[in-house]
Amino acid sequence: MGVREGFEELYGAAPEGVWAAPGRVNLIGEYTDFNEGFVMPLALPHTAVAAVSRRADGVLRLHSADVEGPVVELRVDELTPRSDTGWAAYPAGVVWALREAGHAVGGADVHLASTVPTGAGLSSSAALEVVTALALDELYELGLTRPELARLAQRAENDFVGVPCGVMDQTASACCTEGHALHLDCRDLSIRQIPFDLASQGLELLVVDTRVKHELGDGAYAERRAGCEEGARQLGVSHLRDVAYEDLDAALARLSDERVRRYVRHVVSDDHRVDRVVSLLDAGDVRAIGPVLTDGHASLRDDLRISCPELDLAVSAANSAGALGARMTGGGFGGSAVVLVEAADVDTITKAIEEAFAAAGFTAPRVFPAVPSAGARRIG
Repeated sequence: MGVREGFEELYGAAPEGVWAAPGRVNLIGEYTDFNEGFVMPLALPHTAVAAVSRRADGVLRLHSADVEGPVVELRVDELTPRSDTGWAAYPAGVVWALREAGHAVGGADVHLASTVPTGAGLSSSAALEVVTALALDELYELGLTRPELARLAQRAENDFVGVPCGVMDQTASACCTEGHALHLDCRDLSIRQIPFDLASQGLELLVVDTRVKHELGDGAYAERRAGCEEGARQLGVSHLRDVAYEDLDAALARLSDERVRRYVRHVVSDDHRVDRVVSLLDAGDVRAIGPVLTDGHASLRDDLRISCPELDLAVSAANSAGALGARMTGGGFGGSAVVLVEAADVDTITKAIEEAFAAAGFTAPRVFPAVPSAGARRIG
């Protein structure tokens, strides 16, 4: 059953519209966002889809086709941060964030369905937030820009749900365009669309969802964020963005804590890797970004130490089978890797990864192409 039909069955009337917002995968630039550095995500073809109508009585009704359970009914003037840990907190948080920002958003009926894999580090939550924000922006004629929608969706996740994410995921979902990667400056939130048409080059970018999430991730993000902030403090800069790559060795020599030194080295070098990928793509040399991806994985594994055996195996098996390059993507300790391959080698490399996982006794991974896709949009 489609989302429109599901809405009608739930609420007894047709929705005023249907919207979609994609998940994302990050090509390069990890743990750089909260350091006011650079990231380079692209939107996936997988989307969260929402059928939505306004309500005049201040009631917010939320339902997901993907989660067992009845319609969640809330009042918009009673929404309270951190009060709900379930899926409904994401769309409810958007309504709260819009109202906190002074926008006259009343009630709504919402029915959602998503094809973004959950738990894979592909921003299924950001897709839910952005699709809700876009629908309410249009229905209530708020006139918000896409970057403004992304910031409000981020506030919903930070302050309402209670997850201290940067703004990359929501910006990618709201602002990406088909056939491009999004170069985002996390200091001023300026964006640039970088052509990334893999098919015309005979290439594919594969996502390897390891289907694992290790508990090590709990608290690890906050610990690394604190370590980066400590590094910036010791170096006398507001954020690690302000440490030039050319000055990295001198900066590292000033840090006494080996752990902080590793974190600083990763962030400054990963910002440099984003610059390198932009230059290569601008020059049309897509294949040359492969080694930059692999170098990025080594940094995430050895300096930031957020990889895991499954991610390391996905990268090493892919590269051994002839991939142009590969790296883990996202927050780490599980989730997904990205692999740049010649289109002719997709089956061979996919098989090599699957066989390596089987030989290691790991859960079979899910491998699929990451086609650079359109950002959030109205579809009905």
